Amino acid sequence: MQWMEGLQRAVDFIEDHLEEDMDYEEIAKQAYSSSFHFQRVFHIICGCSVGEYIRGRRLTRAGSELISGGERVIDVAMKYGYTSPESFCRAFTKFHGITPSQVKSGASTLRSFSRISLKLIIEGGTMMDYRIEKHESFKLIARRARYGGGAQISQKNIQSTWAACAQDGTLEKLGGYIKPGNIFGDAIVGVCFDNPNAGDFDYAIGAAYTGGEVTEGLTIEEIPENTWAIFPCTGAMPEAFETLMKKIYTEFFPASKYEPSNGMCIEVYPGNETDRKDFYCELWFSVKEKSLEGQYKTK
Repeated sequence: MQWMEGLQRAVDFIEDHLEEDMDYEEIAKQAYSSSFHFQRVFHIICGCSVGEYIRGRRLTRAGSELISGGERVIDVAMKYGYTSPESFCRAFTKFHGITPSQVKSGASTLRSFSRISLKLIIEGGTMMDYRIEKHESFKLIARRARYGGGAQISQKNIQSTWAACAQDGTLEKLGGYIKPGNIFGDAIVGVCFDNPNAGDFDYAIGAAYTGGEVTEGLTIEEIPENTWAIFPCTGAMPEAFETLMKKIYTEFFPASKYEPSNGMCIEVYPGNETDRKDFYCELWFSVKEKSLEGQYKTK
């Protein structure tokens, strides 16, 4: 299954259900992904969160219906999921710059948030460094965070988890477990756990574990045997990270013989000076080879 095709299918699903309650997990299923992984990649590729896209599309449609003059404000508000005319008016005014009543009275300058259409456009050859490694299962000692099922997930959730671990001393504790010769060297890692059947979204910050007493608040996480596509990333965070993630999903996966196998991604950070322009880290994606049908499929 081509991931970009799945993402487009999810966008089409959103468009077909704008007048209904949106379930993020159900949207993600259209791309054969967990809600966590889908929302994270959607934001990186499309430049907005799933929630922002849904809100923009609903308010665009609402404006079109009000300007036609045939719908009452309260009916349009309820149609697009607003529980009161007041909440709809606030959102509508923030988006369009004018109130629904002004639209009804003839003020017709509205904003439009266009529908996303994903296309793979090959403009020329670009170089992307990566390596493929197979590893047996290994263990991490980590602080695992869980974000509630059905909620909108963004990069801010993950950034706040890192900030909390830095403030409460967790990162220092994890550093104490690092021993020479482990799989990640001196690095602290972030792990996205991807489970299409789960309603919760888990992210862990940890270090390679080779033994020792487990400090309260930390857990041992076993990472299963996997084939990993490993990409170097150089630049200030989070911009360099987001740029590389977008290239991986729009250039590497469509063109290579590999595809994500279970959505697990490990961010490997050898240092903490993430604002440096020469900061170096790695992204590890669990992958598998595409079937022949998926590898050679064209549209």
